[in-house]
Amino acid sequence: MDHSAHQHAEHAGHRPPATWAAAAQATLHCLTGCAIGEVLGMVIGTALGLHGVATVALAVALAFVFGYALTMRGVLKAGVPFRAALKVALAADTVSIAVMEILDNLVMVTVPGAMDAGLGDGLFWGALAFSLVVAFVLTTPVNKWMIGRGKGHAVVHQYHH
Repeated sequence: MDHSAHQHAEHAGHRPPATWAAAAQATLHCLTGCAIGEVLGMVIGTALGLHGVATVALAVALAFVFGYALTMRGVLKAGVPFRAALKVALAADTVSIAVMEILDNLVMVTVPGAMDAGLGDGLFWGALAFSLVVAFVLTTPVNKWMIGRGKGHAVVHQYHH
């Protein structure tokens, strides 16, 4: 067995399977943190009357914070020190959150009137919900691809036992 085949066989037992179910679960996990941050950012930005760009920037920043925090919570529970847990969260979630944020904010800024709609407006909430669905659907294949290569949520898998 050549070295690369040996490495693959040796590490294959430590990876979660790259199934659609595993990818959907990883995406849903990321989406939970993203949605909390995204909704909070959109609500705060809209309530404060911030410009669309400032609202999107706030929503993106909070999505990353909450996305990483949810991953770190589980890793810290496994007894991993804070600094190491942060590294795991960064490795596990950065690409997934970035793809989700690009997609859901693209939807929000392209739906006519969504960014200008108030918190009591169905257009705001409908566009936001739709943007999160789009992000989930289009990020799941990205997560499947990454898990299959031992990246993304595959790096968190060992802490879930």
